[in-house]
Amino acid sequence: MSSLFKNPVARRLLRPAADLVDQRVRKDIDKATRSEREAREAMRGELDGLRKELTELRGKQFASDLLFERAGSGNRTPTKQQYEVLVKQIAAVSGQDVKFARRNAMVAFRNVIALEALGLGRLAGSTSNVCGKLATVPLLDPPNGDVLEIGTLFGLFSAAFLRMLHRAGIEPRLTIVDPLAGSQLQPGTNFGSESTGTPVRLDVVRANLALGGTAGEQARVQQGFSDDEVVQEAVSDREYGVIIVDGDHSAEGVRKDLEWAEKIIAPRGIVVLDDYGDGAWKGVQEGADKHLAGETRFEMLGRVSTSAFLRARA
Repeated sequence: MSSLFKNPVARRLLRPAADLVDQRVRKDIDKATRSEREAREAMRGELDGLRKELTELRGKQFASDLLFERAGSGNRTPTKQQYEVLVKQIAAVSGQDVKFARRNAMVAFRNVIALEALGLGRLAGSTSNVCGKLATVPLLDPPNGDVLEIGTLFGLFSAAFLRMLHRAGIEPRLTIVDPLAGSQLQPGTNFGSESTGTPVRLDVVRANLALGGTAGEQARVQQGFSDDEVVQEAVSDREYGVIIVDGDHSAEGVRKDLEWAEKIIAPRGIVVLDDYGDGAWKGVQEGADKHLAGETRFEMLGRVSTSAFLRARA
């Protein structure tokens, strides 16, 4: 075969066929090269588009962070898993269908974001903690609309709570007990300067309560400590359908607040114990468990996030 390719006559005869094969090979190579170049250009265009979208998303994320990552109150963007856990807890404690728990959790979250954006100061607590309290109580069907909040900080939670009760058809009447001493107070702690820069004062609380509608504007605020007999006498003029215990977080302070609540809670009334089960405030669970172990009107309904819910026996 090699001698054939060396023969001048044979080479001359085979040249057209060789040229044809060469053209076909070159055409295939050119086609493959062109396809590869087009693919690279298409990929480059797609990458450029993705870079542009990423830049836009980062810009939107920054705006989102300004809304949801509130100074002093932590991140207000729960994950889907956190949200689903919260919904299940609300349904379990309230005994209501999951669809109602989900609805209330969604509305509560929207209220938290709106009021922290519009109000003065902040709502204390994690998103699950705050939304859990707001969403669960209306589903527990309190016997009347009289609400006592022991410890309000800036009054923003009160405003959100009034809105949640009102949308459930309950006409609330709010009473607040708080020393309003200029900053947050807890025994054995030193919070230093308030992270939001807002003072804990009556005028601030009143401004925030106005965001809760007419009930907020008409709320009764008793300045002082909840274990003060004068303070207790001033607001013990009714049976409360809901009592929120969020004052002194020491075991002794919680025990005293529950003893007072025993006297002024309406039959089948609801008590909310904030920060129950929170490792940062062990005194809350310690004081509550000690009280519940004795003779009491209260029965434990369960926990949602770091809040316990009690109901007074009829």
